Amino acid sequence: MREKELQTGRGFRLTIVERVATLTLDLPPLNVLDIAACRSLNETLHGLSALDEVGVLVVAGAGKAFSAGVDVGEHRAESAATMLHAFHAFCRTLLDFSRPTLARVHGAALGGGCEVVLCCDVAVAGASARLGLPEVTLGVIPPVAAVLLPRLAGRRAAAEAVLWGEVLPAEAALRLGFVSEVVPDDRLDERVAQRAASVTRLSAAAMRIARKALRRGAVGQPEEALKDVEEIYLQELMRTEDATEGLKAFLEKRPPSWRHR
Repeated sequence: MREKELQTGRGFRLTIVERVATLTLDLPPLNVLDIAACRSLNETLHGLSALDEVGVLVVAGAGKAFSAGVDVGEHRAESAATMLHAFHAFCRTLLDFSRPTLARVHGAALGGGCEVVLCCDVAVAGASARLGLPEVTLGVIPPVAAVLLPRLAGRRAAAEAVLWGEVLPAEAALRLGFVSEVVPDDRLDERVAQRAASVTRLSAAAMRIARKALRRGAVGQPEEALKDVEEIYLQELMRTEDATEGLKAFLEKRPPSWRHR
């Protein structure tokens, strides 16, 4: 297994192993994100999204926590706008990433750290992980969660998480829709690797278009959304080499040979 370590930026490491890109937050001791780190992460994700060798993105945290959030010191009035714009740009890029995204959650994932988890397509948490949105206890709110949680978990679960601001154990976070599954801590790496490997065996072209369709399908009236997704299917998906190959392989009863385009 060959590991490719790419140039890293402020507060993170990036590696690619067999089409699995792993972005590891690395700001000891709790991976608290500041403006500089958010800008560096955003720039790196933009470049990573264009690499054909990437089939899935895993977002993880080094040390004892996934991330305790965004630097509270930068929430003050004089820097709040800059901080929000930098963090939200990173979140938007993660939401728009052209491959499936998977959060590996251990330790604390709080505030902005929890919002990063919510931005990923799938989140696997260790049993001892703790997730929460405690912003309201500081007199502020979590904007990304206010947008994403009602869509992911429903209005009541979102209200409970945002308005009460409690830090939840992993199983409670699972019930509220923060994460996709919870596994024993000693199986976390194994399970994340399984989930990541399974999606890299699929067409990167199909993944890119499926993520676009999911984003469009999540907003607006169903009738209009379905019309637009139908257009994406006919005008984008059916023009890919992989769509032709996948359907042909099925009819010929053989495994497909993806070109990822």
